[in-house]
Amino acid sequence: MTDRSEMFNRLKGLIEPFNKKGVEVTEATTFAGDLEWDSLTVMDFVAEVEDSFDIVISMNLQAEIENVGHLVDAVKKLTD
Repeated sequence: MTDRSEMFNRLKGLIEPFNKKGVEVTEATTFAGDLEWDSLTVMDFVAEVEDSFDIVISMNLQAEIENVGHLVDAVKKLTD
């Protein structure tokens, strides 16, 4: 089990290579609005998260994830 801050830091590290605009990443950072990711970038990032944590994030769950905090909660739930 990983605590929430460790999970955030691990995910933040995975975001960095995709953060072309150099946006400061917080739990409130949105993927579409703040990071300005297109659908291809989102799919590449989701694949990276799934591989890193050995999980599957369903399309339904992906649709609910709007910001980094939501992602932290989702991955934590899938890995606990």
